[in-house]
Amino acid sequence: MTQPAHSPAANPVYCGVDTTDLVGAARLIQSIAGGPRPAVGGIKLGLEFFLAHGAPGVRYAFPAPVRATGVGFFLDLKLHDIPNTVAGGIRAVMDLAPTYITIHASGGREMMKAAVEEAGASARKLGIDRPKLLGVTVLTSLDRGDLEATGVPSDPSDQVVRLAALAQDSGLDGVICSPLEIEALRRRCGRDFVLMVPGIRPVGAAANDQKRAMTPRQAVDLGATHLVVGRPIYKADDPRAAAEAIAREAGVNDL
Repeated sequence: MTQPAHSPAANPVYCGVDTTDLVGAARLIQSIAGGPRPAVGGIKLGLEFFLAHGAPGVRYAFPAPVRATGVGFFLDLKLHDIPNTVAGGIRAVMDLAPTYITIHASGGREMMKAAVEEAGASARKLGIDRPKLLGVTVLTSLDRGDLEATGVPSDPSDQVVRLAALAQDSGLDGVICSPLEIEALRRRCGRDFVLMVPGIRPVGAAANDQKRAMTPRQAVDLGATHLVVGRPIYKADDPRAAAEAIAREAGVNDL
């Protein structure tokens, strides 16, 4: 399966489909990503969905006709293990042709390099585009006190920049970061480094468990590549209308 072309500049919003409801996920994805004019730039499927349904669930909920619209596919597995095991994990999901896969930058240089090498080798073997690998830096649910409790005596922003630099040096294409680190990462890693930014809440939305949040427009103006938005879309009475409103708030004008 050839990975569809995707223009991240067209619509920066990736909807986080965080559910184990297979039929509900398929209905949501069709609503916001199907048709001639998708309301989102991509779909994020993570651990909750993948552990419940695996690769067959991905193919059911996010089928080829929807992928063919050009929406991106962010497979958010946050792999973290010894290098050989992480490389095996990358190899195991390559036939899904994800646009992005996440691994933990705190897994270290050798683990990240092994993932990059395997992604390239598997993509060549399958005849698909290599997925871009993104390093998980500091989860947006963590603050300084949380980090200190794990033995990391750093401000979250300092730790994010430190891990992002290591990820870039190890060959990764970008990182996951909170909105508060966008400016520092653009200075340190350059304009082509992908910044996938969760912790996005449209104007008037509740922050929930995100401790480092920002509005869509603020994040885009600072230099975010993509915005990950979950509950404000999938919990809305009309998810498509909510997604379109968030995209317009981020500066997309052709919806």
